[in-house]
Amino acid sequence: MSLVKSKQRVADHGEVFTPAWMVEAMLDLVKPETERIDARFLEPACGSGNFIVQILKRKLAAVEAKYGPSDFERRHYALLGLMCIYGIELLADNIAECRAHVLEVFADHLQLEKADDLYRAASYVLQQNLVHGDALTMRDHHGQDITFAEWGYLGKGKYQRRDFRFDALTGASKFSEEGSLFADLGKHEIFTPVTTHPSMSVGALAALSKDCI
Repeated sequence: MSLVKSKQRVADHGEVFTPAWMVEAMLDLVKPETERIDARFLEPACGSGNFIVQILKRKLAAVEAKYGPSDFERRHYALLGLMCIYGIELLADNIAECRAHVLEVFADHLQLEKADDLYRAASYVLQQNLVHGDALTMRDHHGQDITFAEWGYLGKGKYQRRDFRFDALTGASKFSEEGSLFADLGKHEIFTPVTTHPSMSVGALAALSKDCI
């Protein structure tokens, strides 16, 4: 893969893609986290998904090692791994490529057809987690505040979703700084979700994917 799409894009946006060997070397610096299924990662300039795809592959390998004998758990924890990966990208073609590439890797690993509920659920999750927007302004391409879904697996095929504003999440470090007025407060006292959704199954998530087409 070329590291640049055009000289103009480099000039306009500073767009240069990270080579595969460097992606792997950087991820190896936090190897235990990349292999933890529920560890959350955010790539604020995700491009076409070089980092995100490799993180997903490591999570899927961890799912196979732990839940491979149970197809039910394997499928549901694979989706949880996907749910814990986030990205923001300024350019429309890049974010479309990123979503498509990540979905392809997920589907190929689990041998999913497009009509499979798990495929459509994954597609919906990627629409929520991989945002077309600007990480610096913390707004999406419509000019709205970027909001991320925090997903959790409740077991027995059910997932919980809570939505948080990106600008609030990035402020978390300020409240733990030494000398901060808020240093003695728990995060639960400062950050509250914008929305808390009812628990959802893969089928319910798949049904929501129709709204994203």
